[in-house]
Amino acid sequence: MKALVYRRGALGDTLLVFPLLEILSKKGYEVTAVGNTDYFRIAKEVGWAKRILDFVPEDEYDVEILISVDGNVSPFPQKRIWIVDHYLNSSGFKEDFSKKLPLSPLDRSPFEGKVVIHPSSGSPKKIPSPDLFLEVEKILKKEGLEVVYFAGEADSWVKETFDRVVESLDPLWIGKALKKAKAFIGLDSGISHLASYVGLPTVIFYGPTDPVVWRPIGERVFQICLSLECSPCFPNVCQERSCFRLEDLLEHFAKLLPSLRPHLRG
Repeated sequence: MKALVYRRGALGDTLLVFPLLEILSKKGYEVTAVGNTDYFRIAKEVGWAKRILDFVPEDEYDVEILISVDGNVSPFPQKRIWIVDHYLNSSGFKEDFSKKLPLSPLDRSPFEGKVVIHPSSGSPKKIPSPDLFLEVEKILKKEGLEVVYFAGEADSWVKETFDRVVESLDPLWIGKALKKAKAFIGLDSGISHLASYVGLPTVIFYGPTDPVVWRPIGERVFQICLSLECSPCFPNVCQERSCFRLEDLLEHFAKLLPSLRPHLRG
């Protein structure tokens, strides 16, 4: 049996279709994943995709899941539900899926034993003031923790703003390297999705985007959102961006810290 799953998009968008790949694979389908092959290489690594392509082949498939505005599954839910549940419901699946990617860790990871902070995201509208992460770093250091920053695609500004920056553009390498980290702190971004999926305790600051729809896969996800009446509003984001008020976000982080400490000490 053969199955095709089509999803173009950023890293986070791609990772959120992995449960479909896993379920199909466990049902005995030979899965072809079409989209960004750098991202789908992770699925091939863990055995959930037999073939990864950046084009739709002219083969015949027993199951085709085409996630696009012109496909048979919409890339966005019509109501405010988790996008993974939307994909599963739309495809007729009720099976359980893994909350943790079975990736093997990198032998020599620059993240080992450290808290990784990724202060960036795919859209500038989803990025708060760098001061947020500098203040979070101070709090973590008082906890006796070592911090390292991460820079990925379109993150050159991170290297200019923060110290101790690790840079990589290879999603598979990043996932393996993150396995050795102690925790992860970031925004609504693909790297945050990857960090939570590989099993890290992951703190995510949400501003104009929806933490209900775009929650990452993972068992230790800590979401911080001010839940203003005007949120979520992405992509029609106002200039004030009250959802990213520094004092309020830091207050929420401070309240979260007691729940996070057991994970940080592990």
